[in-house]
Amino acid sequence: MSAQLDLSDIETATLGHFLETGFMAPSIQGLLPEKRVFGPALTVRMRADDGAPLVEALSEAKPGQVIVIDRSGDLRHGCWGAVTTAAAQARGVLGSIIDGFITDRSAILAAQYPVWCRGRSPITTKPRNLGGEVNVTVNCGGVSVRPGDIVLADESGVVVLNPADAAKQAERARQMQIDELTVLARLKAGETLAEITPRNKQPA
Repeated sequence: MSAQLDLSDIETATLGHFLETGFMAPSIQGLLPEKRVFGPALTVRMRADDGAPLVEALSEAKPGQVIVIDRSGDLRHGCWGAVTTAAAQARGVLGSIIDGFITDRSAILAAQYPVWCRGRSPITTKPRNLGGEVNVTVNCGGVSVRPGDIVLADESGVVVLNPADAAKQAERARQMQIDELTVLARLKAGETLAEITPRNKQPA
């Protein structure tokens, strides 16, 4: 990721005003909605209840990365909990995006570690060594994610950006957020939304 790329003030919902692709399923939501993370993806594909690929990923993760986990359609097992949270924080990982479930919610919240997932399950994955991949193109929340793609996650959800386009898209979103402040001020001053909004645009 470019050292100049800063998405700390960019909202996924602002990008949603002009982008249609790259957004994960809305059912993947944050345990800590006040958190916003962004960084290059470290991708993991796990199969069924096999947790071995995640052990590998957490052992080679680099500071500033965001772990993106493809659960290959598993809707039963929690793959993330207290131990994986501690391992991720020790490696400097910024957050995890999981197309599946977590366990140990209280421990994750206590650690203030940002996780986006589909929910919780008491049944956990095990180190089966049945196969899986790290640093390959995966599918998470209906989005194809390549190693190094830029992931931005916040209270509204998760979006994946092409590194070549992310800076320009961030610049456009930042200007839109500045313009929105003017709109809010005009509304408070008594103007109607119809007076402010062009006829060919819809507010959100």
